[in-house]
Amino acid sequence: MPLHTHQPALGSDGLPAPGDTRPGCLLDGEDLAAVGGLGTDVPSTLAWVSGAARRLPGPGEGQTAELWASLAAVAAVDVGVARALEPHLDALAILDQVPEPVALDALGAGPGSTWGVFAAEAPPARLEASRSDEGAWTLDGTKPWCSLANQLSHALVTAWTDDGRRLFAVDLREPSVAPAEGPWVARGLAQVVSAPVRFTDARALPVGAAGWYLERPGFAWGGIGVAACWWGGAVGLARTLWESLGRREPDQLALAHLGAVDVALGAARATIAEAAAAVDDGLDGAAAAVLARRVRTTVADAVDEVQRRCAHALGPGPLTTDEEFARRVADLGLYVRQHHAERDQAALGRDLLAAGVRPW
Repeated sequence: MPLHTHQPALGSDGLPAPGDTRPGCLLDGEDLAAVGGLGTDVPSTLAWVSGAARRLPGPGEGQTAELWASLAAVAAVDVGVARALEPHLDALAILDQVPEPVALDALGAGPGSTWGVFAAEAPPARLEASRSDEGAWTLDGTKPWCSLANQLSHALVTAWTDDGRRLFAVDLREPSVAPAEGPWVARGLAQVVSAPVRFTDARALPVGAAGWYLERPGFAWGGIGVAACWWGGAVGLARTLWESLGRREPDQLALAHLGAVDVALGAARATIAEAAAAVDDGLDGAAAAVLARRVRTTVADAVDEVQRRCAHALGPGPLTTDEEFARRVADLGLYVRQHHAERDQAALGRDLLAAGVRPW
């Protein structure tokens, strides 16, 4: 992967805080202050997400670093809000990339719609798509892990056809779509319920051809956007550590924890910034998949390090007396488990060998 010599928008001085005017984040201090007041109110969060998303670019449009800086800035304030914003932006990016426009007005979708992307598979659950003689598509079956399906208006959903998996747009408000309310016993992201959805002869619009969703330009880019959210959540933890040490005379161990946190966050930030430049340069295909796995693993490792260092330096106090900090720890701990640890490392190793070119 080539090195890029221009200064990335994810600057070396960290993320913009509410009220900051430094470049990078495309959301202003008023936006981030609003994020801090949303808490676990899902309807208010989705209303904010819908409005903020209209002011953010898609990946690969020349402002990818700024896009990911914005996602990270939101996560640094509230991980749960970022968890709702990221898939909404991903859905909009997918719809912008589809070769043939989708008549979303037929599903009642418009500027105020809120979107999810449901592509997980968990046998025996299976969602099947069928086409009538008149050309209309319908979905039948169960889709697992559908985050906020009982709150969103629309979603992009993968379903099985005779030609393989294909992406469809659906209206989640129709009677033929039945989101479950659980099971969801998570302590982190408790408000972001991710439960199965049952589709019964549900109307659907195809988005791209069979296989396009996984093969499209930008599939790997979305995974790096998620990692930017993880990184932002870790920045939020690091800010609490910084503020705590600033209120007392830290000993050598506390200073060592702070230094290690800075190194972990700096290394992860550098990989995100370089990836953003590569995406804007058009990186795609197998090279983009390798880059995404590398970035996500680097960031996930950094999150683990920051969580561990903050726990050791701060002790149990903020986990028991600081609601915002405790919620951030729990939210980030669950969110980063979208990275599958050693399994994703093994997938990266497989991709590196398959490329046939020594990477170092």
